[in-house]
Amino acid sequence: MRRSERLTEIVEIIKDGRLHLARDIAEKLEVSERSVYRDIATLIASGVPVEGERGVGYLLREPVFLPPLALSMTELEALSLGMSIVQEVADEELRLGAKTLHEKIASHAPNRRKSPDSWGFGLYEFKRVRDGLKFMPILRRAIREHEVLHITYHSLSDERSERTIRPLQTDYWGRVWTLSTWCEAREGFRAFRIDRILNCKPTGRTFEDEPGKTIEDYLKHVQPTADTH
Repeated sequence: MRRSERLTEIVEIIKDGRLHLARDIAEKLEVSERSVYRDIATLIASGVPVEGERGVGYLLREPVFLPPLALSMTELEALSLGMSIVQEVADEELRLGAKTLHEKIASHAPNRRKSPDSWGFGLYEFKRVRDGLKFMPILRRAIREHEVLHITYHSLSDERSERTIRPLQTDYWGRVWTLSTWCEAREGFRAFRIDRILNCKPTGRTFEDEPGKTIEDYLKHVQPTADTH
């Protein structure tokens, strides 16, 4: 069994909402417990909402499944291009997610499309965008979980400030990533270049969507720009 197939099988096993011990999963898949631990770590790093720990068991917290899809070759090429870009411009977790997704698509693609390099896309100019992405996993999780963050920011005007923010959305501009937020200190929307964030920590607080403070409100009333701050 290929690893991509094994990852899919693990998701199928733990999606029933009950705890499953690694040794039971290993027995079903006829692999070692160590392999199961590695696969679980890969799933978590790829964004699959697996909960649990060794000796306790694992379950899928928020299963997300797509129905069977029939994709045209053009749709597969578009998907492959997107995954190739993500592998160049995103943080390590998203790059791993794009890689494993590529592997899943390849396992069902026509024979001449088994390799990611065989789709006809070569991307090289994006590599510089990786600078400053070490906080992206924290930012993405905070956006999903509505976590309030505390950041230290170094602006383009060479000013350093401490901000407590509600992260709303990340935006990619071809050269830089920005973070659209509601800034509690300024009581207004602010966009921060992610490569200029010096430090980023969760505050332990969460926030609820409030009228006038959502990403929809931001996009309605603020013209985003990559050069702000």
